[in-house]
This record gives sequence, C-alpha cells and structure tokens, in this order.
Amino acid sequence: MARSDADKLMRVRRFYREAASGPVAGGHGVLLDGKTAKTAGGAVLAAPTPELAVVLAAEWAAQDESIDFTAMPATRLAFTVIDRGVAVHADLAREAARYAGSDTLCYPAERPRALAERQAALWTPWRDWANETFDIRFETAGAALHHVQPPETLAGVEAAAAALDPFSLAGLVFACGLYGSAILALAVQRRALNAVEAFELSRIEEVFQAEQWGLDAEAEARTEAHRAEAAMLDPWFAALA
Repeated sequence: MARSDADKLMRVRRFYREAASGPVAGGHGVLLDGKTAKTAGGAVLAAPTPELAVVLAAEWAAQDESIDFTAMPATRLAFTVIDRGVAVHADLAREAARYAGSDTLCYPAERPRALAERQAALWTPWRDWANETFDIRFETAGAALHHVQPPETLAGVEAAAAALDPFSLAGLVFACGLYGSAILALAVQRRALNAVEAFELSRIEEVFQAEQWGLDAEAEARTEAHRAEAAMLDPWFAALA
C-alpha cells in the first residue's frame, strides 16, 4: 500500500551515524554525531532533565535508513513543547478541562449488560480516584447523552493541569487525546496507572465489539500505533518526576 503524502513528509533520510544524549544549550538534549539536534522550528532540542534526553535520544538511535517521525512520539511531543508549548500553557490547561467535560469514563454504556458491567467494574475506581485526589465530583450519564460536568470539576482539572511544568502539561494533553479521558491522563501523569493499561481501559467498548464481530487489519494497525504512543508516556512522565 502506498504511503500517504502526509506520511512521506514525516520521513527524511537518516543523516547521522550515532545518536546520544548530552548537555546542550538550555539543558539536556540529543547529539547526532556530536552535533546538537534541532526542533522542526529550528530551536535546540533541549529537555529539562537528563533522563528525558535519554528517552529522546533512544528514539533517534532506533531509526533505520529513514527517520520516521510518526514512530517518534516523544520527539514530536518535545518539538511541540519547545516550539510553542510555553506560549500556549494556559490554552493547554483549558484543553485538559475540555476533555474532562466529555470524559470517556463518564459515559458508560447502558446495554448490553455485559459491556455495562465491565465498564462499571473497571472505570468506577478511576472516577473515584480522580474525585478523591482532586477533591472534585465527576458525574456520569448514559453513553448517548451529553452531560455537563459541575463547573468546579472542570475548574479543578484546569488548575491541576496549569500547575504542571510545560513538558508534563504537554504529556497530559497528549494523553487526554489518546484516551479521550482526562481522568486516565491524570492518573498516568501522577504515575498511579500504567499508560498502556490506561489505553486498554479507554477502549473497553472497542474490545467488546471486536469480541463479538472481530477486528479488521486496518483497525488493528491503528490500535498498535496508538498503543506504542501510550507506551511512551510512562518513561516521559518518569523522566520528569
């Protein structure tokens, strides 16, 4: 199958032999044959901790003859933080609150019964965790209904997000989008939940439907790509702790 134009644009020929982490202007970064790597915007690819620089360098070292940025989620996320993250910090915090307003874990299925019971058993503990951790109240509604969360709940999520450093906040919002859930994203950011386990929790209905009807190859490939992105989040947040 031919790659899309967008996919081709995310690939460039590998132009270095070795990738390693090391000191750079502004922090800790990636050295490509000893030269400082740059972001898409031309800034120094600098991480706030040496541990995160190691995570980034590992992605560069893992590339083959072509650099596939679609397979480098940590690098892409770092690019975003460095090139625009600080300037949009408040916007990103509000984005986390918007995900809380339509959180996947607050829209459990009502039927079939087996799916409803599975979601209740696996989602309720994490809604309770969020309520207790942030002293807020997430409310649930039927899967087909829109429900407005209490203003204080959205404000609590926004405040928790805004208090994070730029790299942690970017990781949080990335996780929100991946899971469709601010609750799961906050649990992963706080290292209360494994990132891949959170991904599986976010797709309970998808798994249930696949059990009934099967999963096609395209959907499986998409799921694997998203699972790999989720796997990046644990080392990302651990490196920032």
